[in-house]
Amino acid sequence: MRFEGPLRKMSTIYGENIRYSLRIGEDLLFMNRLIGSQIRMSFKGNHTCFCGQLVPEVYRQNFCRDCFFTKPEASPTIMKPELSKAHLGIEERDLEFEKRLQLQPHYVYLAKTDRIKVGVTRNTQMPYRWMDQGAKSAAILLEVPNRYLAGEAEVALKDHFVDKTSWQAMLKDLPTDEDLMEAIQRAADVLPENLKQYLYQDSKEWHFNYPVQHQIEKVKSISFKTEGDALEGELWGIRGQYLITSAGVFNVRSHTGHMVELEVL
Repeated sequence: MRFEGPLRKMSTIYGENIRYSLRIGEDLLFMNRLIGSQIRMSFKGNHTCFCGQLVPEVYRQNFCRDCFFTKPEASPTIMKPELSKAHLGIEERDLEFEKRLQLQPHYVYLAKTDRIKVGVTRNTQMPYRWMDQGAKSAAILLEVPNRYLAGEAEVALKDHFVDKTSWQAMLKDLPTDEDLMEAIQRAADVLPENLKQYLYQDSKEWHFNYPVQHQIEKVKSISFKTEGDALEGELWGIRGQYLITSAGVFNVRSHTGHMVELEVL
């Protein structure tokens, strides 16, 4: 079987085991069924940007240079929600878009991989955000009415929790003895007083199981930079947005828009 086209982030379905689908061009592949198969993915040398243009290279975050500096989807508030200003009626790049994105309920959560981290997501992205990160478990701490307040809470909690996933440790499945619900209580205790009114009631711990047949001990990352770069090996499993193969691990999300050819051998 052979599939060709721009690569898209894998979609997930929550269940006893996370189910993954991968879109390549017009084709949608149920990836769990390919675990144990030999695959070969090669880079065709071009990228499809967010704007739909075919470009020789992306600038940052899979945007061309023009989109990165002009589109609201690439604004600094995406990575730093504490910079949001839509609740003040202040435009950064496109106020109507920013209102739609920022003036909606957001969750502040704690998630566990090899350690416990704090994060922010729109309430419509739960539990997908956690599956994309490869979290073992996660729980909601706050539900706030806008993105700015979520960012304010995240900044306050960075003194007590990390805010980035250690992807290498996550893929090695390194354990942690930290108790997630105890961490939720600890986080609630150290929150600024103005945010405690948003504490999520009856928070529960979500657990995630990923389709991984062989656990890796060393992480070898494979990335596509020039035409002809390829990944070939047995698909051992999937966690987060990573394909885990006998040849190394491949971050699908960071290659969004790359024109590829995938063969199931």
